[in-house]
Amino acid sequence: MTGRIRSGAGRDGANQAEAAERPAARFTAFGLAAEAEPLAPGLHLVATPIGNLKDISFRALGTLAAADAILAEDTRVTKTLLAHYGITTPLIAYHEHNAAQMRPRILARLKAGEALALVSDAGTPLVSDPGYKLVEAVLAENIPVTTVPGPSAVLTALVVSGLPTDRFFFEGFLPAKSAARRARLVEIGGIPGTLVFFESPRRLAEMLADAAAVLGDRPAAVARELTKLYETVRRGSLPALAAEFGAEPPPKGEIVVLIGQPVAAERHSEADLDKMLREALAGHSLKDAVALVAGATGLPRREVYQRALKLGEADT
Repeated sequence: MTGRIRSGAGRDGANQAEAAERPAARFTAFGLAAEAEPLAPGLHLVATPIGNLKDISFRALGTLAAADAILAEDTRVTKTLLAHYGITTPLIAYHEHNAAQMRPRILARLKAGEALALVSDAGTPLVSDPGYKLVEAVLAENIPVTTVPGPSAVLTALVVSGLPTDRFFFEGFLPAKSAARRARLVEIGGIPGTLVFFESPRRLAEMLADAAAVLGDRPAAVARELTKLYETVRRGSLPALAAEFGAEPPPKGEIVVLIGQPVAAERHSEADLDKMLREALAGHSLKDAVALVAGATGLPRREVYQRALKLGEADT
């Protein structure tokens, strides 16, 4: 990353004098007291733990300690992390409800030569939070942006799921309403890779039921409270997991749902395929019906589409 050094010849006048008078930033980690290195001006994207406070790097701690301020999604959550490591950097709330109002103020501070850190409540910033709009605005002003990599709920869940990791698609949260949720599942069901979702505990059973109805028999996993004391990962077929969670009270904690590709099964007969297509076409457009059947059978969309066309010709 290029940029001026916070303390030194790169900052002049009042800013340089202020930096010279400011005591060195410090933090305490694992019983060790450390002094943070000065930061270059710009926006620093810092990954924080998704549950276990020990899952943070020394570089991340140093960045948070040395920043002029920390932009936090929920300052109460971030305050707990900072207190654990003896960091006293000021916090500024930056979330979806105040982002538009705060961005001009943040840009003004960055233009003045400050080093600001951006964190989310947990994990890597910009994943399912409004941080990308800030990064976009900062880059448009030619202000340096750098990242301090670290924990990610998406990758943590993926590698422990037992599902293929070579290709994956992160959807985030599906729509809350069943009809919209099913429509979106139809759209993404044919993507060649493991599908990764965030979900709330109270909607988990309904989401799994819809996914099983739309996507059919696929391997899946539900990861809960990753890296925390009560971490659990339940693996099985998508219909089986839907039935299990549908018969239980809603779980507690943060949840990641992962769905693999269709199970390689016996070749569907033309009669079976025609039946599935007719049922799908009864309630969906041709495009959505083809995606739905292709996702459930694992057959190529082109093949299912050609069969749907022949079926339509035969029925007219």
